[in-house]
Amino acid sequence: MRVGYQCEECEEAVWLATTRTELTWLRNRRHLVREVLKHVSAGLDSWIMDGMEFLERHDGHSLVIVSKSSSP
Repeated sequence: MRVGYQCEECEEAVWLATTRTELTWLRNRRHLVREVLKHVSAGLDSWIMDGMEFLERHDGHSLVIVSKSSSP
């Protein structure tokens, strides 16, 4: 199962290597993640960085967490 964010306005989606629970956490705590990014030199997990980039690019848009089955 793959999960990600989808912008309901642009219909653009990003698929991230994480869980639905972690995507919900990131979406709800963007302000906290922004602050952490200011103070870490090694960066964060790639799914967090990719997710933050998507969320920032679609700030103010209606976003949903989506899932799809992985192909075999």
